[in-house]
Amino acid sequence: MPEHHPEYFSVEQVAELLGLHVRTVRGYVRDGRLRGVRIGKQYRIARRDFEAFTGAPAAAEEPAAAAPPGPLHAEASAVVQIEAVGVREAARLSNTLLAVAAGPRGGPVPLRVETLHNEERSTLKVIVLGSPADAAELLLLIHSLTAEGRQA
Repeated sequence: MPEHHPEYFSVEQVAELLGLHVRTVRGYVRDGRLRGVRIGKQYRIARRDFEAFTGAPAAAEEPAAAAPPGPLHAEASAVVQIEAVGVREAARLSNTLLAVAAGPRGGPVPLRVETLHNEERSTLKVIVLGSPADAAELLLLIHSLTAEGRQA
């Protein structure tokens, strides 16, 4: 029987695949960060748009018996909201985090960072996707950068 790869995902499916809350994914679609099509009262995300958003092909569901032997693979995702961030500070933080994410990594999973500054609310959202170790390292950097900025 041929494998079926869905061409469109629901918001719920994308949320589950990325380990995010459904409302977060809906927000990405509404903000235009993740391309989606509204059909009736629901959004649908095309496979190619999902893959463009994540930078990796959407994993096809495979039976557990088909899993290759070897070490388990884990990925982490996190959304950090930083409050009271002006335009210049948001640009500085974003550039720093993007530069760190673009640097050399030890593992096979690329570290992805997306940032979104809301000037009206003075907030900066940082989305981190990658290996748990790389994501944790970047989260510690965010903590360090935001703690230093507030103490000065």
